[in-house]
Amino acid sequence: MYIIRELLDYFWSPSIWLPPNITWADLVPNEKIQYTDHRHLYYPLPMALVMLLIRYFLEWYIFAPFGVSLGIKGTKPKKVPQNELLEKAFKNNSKMKYKEVAHIAKQSDMSERQVERWLRLRKAQDKPSTLIKFCENSWRCTYYLYSFIYGVYCLWDKPWLWNIDECWTNYPHQSITPDCWWYYMISLSFYWSLTVSQFRDVKRKDFWQMFVHHIATILLMAFSWVCNLIRVGTLVLLVHDCADIFLEAAKMAKYAKYQKVCDTFFAIFTVIWLITRIGVFPFWIIYSTTISAPRIVNTMFPAYYIFNSLLLLLLALHIFWTNLILKIAYNAIAAGQMEGDIRSSSSEDISDASTNSTTNSKQKLQ
Repeated sequence: MYIIRELLDYFWSPSIWLPPNITWADLVPNEKIQYTDHRHLYYPLPMALVMLLIRYFLEWYIFAPFGVSLGIKGTKPKKVPQNELLEKAFKNNSKMKYKEVAHIAKQSDMSERQVERWLRLRKAQDKPSTLIKFCENSWRCTYYLYSFIYGVYCLWDKPWLWNIDECWTNYPHQSITPDCWWYYMISLSFYWSLTVSQFRDVKRKDFWQMFVHHIATILLMAFSWVCNLIRVGTLVLLVHDCADIFLEAAKMAKYAKYQKVCDTFFAIFTVIWLITRIGVFPFWIIYSTTISAPRIVNTMFPAYYIFNSLLLLLLALHIFWTNLILKIAYNAIAAGQMEGDIRSSSSEDISDASTNSTTNSKQKLQ
């Protein structure tokens, strides 16, 4: 117990988390300033459960019926006949080459064409229905729309939205308002819920990049909360929500077969993504945290550098996704319509596309 206490004391040392000459006693809430409380970071955990319940309620009773009314199919392919030999081979390698198919055909007393057909149907059996994917995108679109609108509402009268240097004025003696408190707590609960639900949602090509993104976002918000850097944190949230509204809306339109609407939403998404993620985020927010902050605050501290490192990690992910988005935008222009979103294509479509050069350049939006 003594060792644990020593480790905790070292971990929560003010010299790590706070500017020089500032202690935790200096950040106790009072009548003038309502400081952030690190104990509040536990609240988003049960709130994430509530978020998941809300999501599943909306998916079953709102999004699914709406999708069906648009003509989106919710049925999955019929199950293939049970075959233990083929099932075992499929689980070991779902992308078999000709020699492997021929070898299994001999073992199973089936023709090569029958084996190929069984494998093709077995692969289709694991694919989620279009309606399931539509519901997932509807949920994310709804949340991002709400979060962006609420973020604008919260920050519209805040001075740091219009002058980012205000993020560092009188730091760390800055009060958190009730609306910003809820903005943070709800956002944290959403990313915690995504981290959990990602393992049962439709498998995406960028599964692990998204997982890293969610963890980095949670850590970033936790660090900013403990260090009372919530002003910068709210700006990061606002910048990140707006583009994703149109990405999810484009996917919804694609599943509903509204191609022109999909093309429009994807074009808007691409422009907003480039402006916010590659323009505003690095040249306004990261510039402020790396260049302006040390000039205004004078002396920085270890947690500040960790905070900046997480911001740079997010920027690296943005650059990775921008490369993929520009590829699909180029293919869309060449094809005359938007036929894919590489950033979030499902793993099944990626594997199918690898065997067909035409499909490889025109992956379905999933």
